[in-house]
Amino acid sequence: MLSSIVNPDRRYDIQRHVRCVARKKNISQAGGKLLPGCPCPHPSSRTKMTSISPESAAAVGETNDPIHIRRLDLSDHETGFVALLSQLSACSDLTASEFATRFAELAAQGDDHVILVAEDTTARERRIRATGCLFVERKFLRGGGKVGHVEDVVVDAASRGRGLGLRIVRRLVEIARDAGCYKIILDCTPELRAYYAKCGFVEKGVQMGIYF
Repeated sequence: MLSSIVNPDRRYDIQRHVRCVARKKNISQAGGKLLPGCPCPHPSSRTKMTSISPESAAAVGETNDPIHIRRLDLSDHETGFVALLSQLSACSDLTASEFATRFAELAAQGDDHVILVAEDTTARERRIRATGCLFVERKFLRGGGKVGHVEDVVVDAASRGRGLGLRIVRRLVEIARDAGCYKIILDCTPELRAYYAKCGFVEKGVQMGIYF
């Protein structure tokens, strides 16, 4: 399925948008108005990594649920997304320009790379409480089948115990199933086996790796 970064009102040139986002000073002075050379409003726009295919209501968020599970926004550079990832592994901060560039690269992969975030809509300040990623590997095996890989699942330390991680993972599993993956896999530490078993995962094989 084709995918693109979508403004609620119109499609636009992502490269011009990336350059626009990088001009943080101009963005803050614009007060949400259109900036020269970029047809999208800032900073109020909620640009998302979205698919042009429709999603079910369950994939958008539950009614009256203060936790909104959605796809990553370009604006999430300002909601603590990168800082949250640092609770999982070493993660240096990214400038607005660096974040926008990587966002564009991943968005270009469409439904083959999905990043979900959980936002508490009752919080005074917008903050991301949990996140997880699905990468779809396209193979020659199984008649050109697809395998889903779950990566980078982390819940903010102050929000653990609320089931946010389980909701993120289960939603990623649903997306992988709907995408036609014949299996979905992940790597985890031994102490997290029971956690992922709650999502239907079973232990299989041995993980090996080379780190650089």
